[in-house]
Amino acid sequence: MEGSLAHIGAGLAAIGSGAAAIGVGNVAGNFLAGALRNPSAAAGQTATLFIGIAFAEALGIFSFLVALLLMFAV
Repeated sequence: MEGSLAHIGAGLAAIGSGAAAIGVGNVAGNFLAGALRNPSAAAGQTATLFIGIAFAEALGIFSFLVALLLMFAV
């Protein structure tokens, strides 16, 4: 019973990977919307774009790591 609950928890933790993909799409989509509205300011926002993508991906990697720990370390 304990192992099956760990797999259920791992599945719930893996939802964070999908949420990270949604977050990256949101960051990139908002950057593109802003760049199309004001192309001259787009170059100054590129660093912010990469920082936002990195934070969103890091959360996805952390949730994947938690899922792996729940599956194999318990």
